[in-house]
Amino acid sequence: MKKLISIIIPAYNEEERLLITLRKIFDFIDAQQNEFDAEVIVVNDGSTDRTKQFVLEEFADKLNFITLPQNMGKGAAVREGILNSKGDLILFTDADGSTPIVELIKLKTKIEEGFDLVIGSRKDPDLVDKKQPFHRIIIGRLFNIIANNLMGIELDDTQCGFKLIKGEIGRKLFAKMKIDGFSFDVELLYLAVKHKLKIKEEPVIWVNDERSKVNIFFDPIKMFFDLIKIRFIHFTA
Repeated sequence: MKKLISIIIPAYNEEERLLITLRKIFDFIDAQQNEFDAEVIVVNDGSTDRTKQFVLEEFADKLNFITLPQNMGKGAAVREGILNSKGDLILFTDADGSTPIVELIKLKTKIEEGFDLVIGSRKDPDLVDKKQPFHRIIIGRLFNIIANNLMGIELDDTQCGFKLIKGEIGRKLFAKMKIDGFSFDVELLYLAVKHKLKIKEEPVIWVNDERSKVNIFFDPIKMFFDLIKIRFIHFTA
């Protein structure tokens, strides 16, 4: 019996990029229809542009479209999508398609080898087609070092937005998660380590999109305080 894979895509004001990403995803799903079934869940994180209009005009009969009442953050959007998923496996990926959907095959293979959670990594220079600006690379590395030391995580890239997890495990962990912003990845990994899950980091193709939703000044500060919050709220988890 074929497995069902849930593909979760958080979206905030993505009228320019999301349709292209969705077309590629559905082409991929069609090509893999003998290997697995798939459901696509787009979580509209309070967009104020035409994201909802554009997506539903083209894909209303192909996906589950969830709208949050206001902009709550990437973590909140991913959490809502995962808690509404039905898949044996759950992938969450970014609306800009920075990691091509075909990389799902790599992650799925690792799950089949016995891992519970497989996270994409942007650390292989041969697979990074377009690097981030230097200042973003430095900030990302510093955050990763702090997150690893504070959370007891030993991973090279906590923030890559391309992760695959077993369905029941994913729904169980996300039901406990509280972080609404970008640090939700660290919260997931912290809980995964505490629950002694088998985690695998897998290098993936990645192309930087300069239209990032990350505020280079304010978000890193908020993310640092989120790390402290994670330790506090999950102290006994």
